[in-house]
Amino acid sequence: MKGTNISLRAPEPADIDLIYAWENDPTVWHVSNTAAPYSRYDIEQYILNSHHDIFAAKQLRLIITDNSKADKPVGAIDLFDFDPLHGRAGIGILIDNQERSKGYASEALTMLCRYSFNTLNLHQLYCHIAPDNKVSVQLFTKAGFTLSGTCRDWTRTGNKWKDALLLQLINH
Repeated sequence: MKGTNISLRAPEPADIDLIYAWENDPTVWHVSNTAAPYSRYDIEQYILNSHHDIFAAKQLRLIITDNSKADKPVGAIDLFDFDPLHGRAGIGILIDNQERSKGYASEALTMLCRYSFNTLNLHQLYCHIAPDNKVSVQLFTKAGFTLSGTCRDWTRTGNKWKDALLLQLINH
């Protein structure tokens, strides 16, 4: 999928080392519900099998590339917990530390929402965001997501429990 400044594409074998680095960055584990590092082999197997249909795999990961930088990967955007019966999926975004605040996440979110509603015929998308993650809250609310509630003690970081905001975008 090609947008104005970015494209969304399937992961490729050339992305293995980059995804390995992103997935094993403990500074983002609290937002991705990761509790342990992934092996390079696990990442490689994921990419080699990522051709599976979202209806079978129940998830979709797309690599965000910058159109003006020879399609350089700058992040990833995911649909997860895909539920075709109820027409919903969770959505998450990771932008490389060096590439943040350049508008990539906003355009990728808009593109994936459009794809989710127009191609997958989903009824809603949702995300969980820590209340102190103001940048992500602003990103999703700017894209039309609305706050539906607070999930109390939703995630554990070390021995502390944190709330999570539930945001939804309904396809009317």
